[in-house]
Amino acid sequence: MASIPVCPLLSAGKDFSMMCLQDSCAWYMKNYKTCSIYLIAHNAALDVKEKQAQAQKASQ
Repeated sequence: MASIPVCPLLSAGKDFSMMCLQDSCAWYMKNYKTCSIYLIAHNAALDVKEKQAQAQKASQ
């Protein structure tokens, strides 16, 4: 059974999760079948991880 994706924008500040509108949302990336907000967050996390690794190498 497929899980229903949660919208991070519509759910922000609410006590309950809002369902993703998928093709009806400007932030939905149909080619990736996911929300661009999730992709932005994922890429930012990878960037932070890379910068931490570089800082650790520089301090050695």
